[in-house]
Formats: sequence, C-alpha cells, structure tokens
Amino acid sequence: MEPDRIELAEAFLRESVYRSREKQSAVAAIRAPAIDNPNCGLGERAEAVLDLSPRASELLQRIHLDDGRLGAVNEAMTDWTARQDALDRKRNHFLKDFRGRNGFDRTGYSPAVLAEFEAGLARINAEEDAERRAVATRLVGG
Repeated sequence: MEPDRIELAEAFLRESVYRSREKQSAVAAIRAPAIDNPNCGLGERAEAVLDLSPRASELLQRIHLDDGRLGAVNEAMTDWTARQDALDRKRNHFLKDFRGRNGFDRTGYSPAVLAEFEAGLARINAEEDAERRAVATRLVGG
C-alpha cells in the first residue's frame, strides 16, 4: 500500500534534517568543540540546507505538490530543521541530566527509575512526532 501524502511529507522532513545534519556536523568538526560542549555535540545552531538529496527529491515528487507550493517547501524545511534541532537538544539535555542523577548504566536502574527514564524519552519523542505531523500536514496543504 502506498503511503499517504502526509507520511511522505514526514519522510521528506526527516530527509531534510539528515541533509542539514551533514552540514551541521561538518561545521562543528571544523570548529573542534571543547570537551565540555554546552551544545550537546550538535554545534551552535541548526544548519538548514535547501538543496535536496536524491531521496528528498524523490519524496517531493511523490507528494505531488503544485509549483505554487515550492516556497512553502523551503519554509517548511527551514522551520522544521530548526525545530528538530531544538527537540534533539531537549532530548540530549534530558539524557545528560537524567544520567547525571542516576548513572549511565540502565541495567542498574530500579524499575521505577527505568520507567521514569522511558517516560521522559517517550514524552520528547511524542512531541517530536506530533510536531512533525503538523508541519507535514501544513506542507501538503491539509
């Protein structure tokens, strides 16, 4: 069964973030961040890349947007890349704080601590999924 246009748009947004992460990691590597990096290893900021990977081009064709929506595509890519970056930082800070309080070895967590860990990640992941779905829905004009 063919994915619906919103699912394709979500995949497109993921792909645009992957492309942007390539640039972001290259910039961060050039700057050689300090060991105590307050930026979670993600660099200073999101690096939006508007040129499309082959996969992103394929997904965009499968979404069947009319030519008048191409400006909206660039806007959605830029906005989603920045928001995804913020959500990734939120996840990284959660992990850092949680591990700072409870240690790195999850096998040593009590059932209550493990449940707290999993619930915290699930909250952030659900927020990311809902926001990506909303952006994808706007992108396809839904």
